[in-house]
Amino acid sequence: MATSISHSPAETEALGEAWGRAAQRGLVIALSGDLGAGKTQLVKGLARGLGISSRVHSPTFTLVNIYSGGRLPLFHLDLYRLETRAQLLSAGIEEYLQPDGVTVIEWAERLNEETRQRTRRVNIEVLNESERRIVYEDFGV
Repeated sequence: MATSISHSPAETEALGEAWGRAAQRGLVIALSGDLGAGKTQLVKGLARGLGISSRVHSPTFTLVNIYSGGRLPLFHLDLYRLETRAQLLSAGIEEYLQPDGVTVIEWAERLNEETRQRTRRVNIEVLNESERRIVYEDFGV
C-alpha cells in the first residue's frame, strides 16, 4: 500500500499523469472519496499521461465518458447515482471491467468485492482545504 499527500489540485493531477504514462491495457482504477476530494482531478492527470487532449469532466449524469486519441482509450465511469447491484448490471458497467484501454471508476465502493479485487484501489481523503491523502494499492493487476 502506498500513500501520497497532495498539497494542491496540480499535485493530484501530476500523480494521475504519472499513472497514465505507466498504464497498461486492461488497468482498472477504483476511486473512492467524498464529493470534492479530487477524484476527477486525478482522472484529468491520468488522461494527460495517456496523451489524451480532450477536456475531462465527471460523468455523474452520463455514467460513462469515453476519451480517445491517446496511447490507450480511457473509460471514465461515475457510479454515484447507482445504488443496487441490479442498477449496476443494467447500466452495463461489466464491459468496462476488462477494458481495451484504461477504466477509472468513481464511487467504486458501490462495486462488489469480487470486481474490486482486479483493480488499483485508490482512496482520496480530504485532510484540509488544500491537502489530500491518497492511499492506493494494486490487487490482481
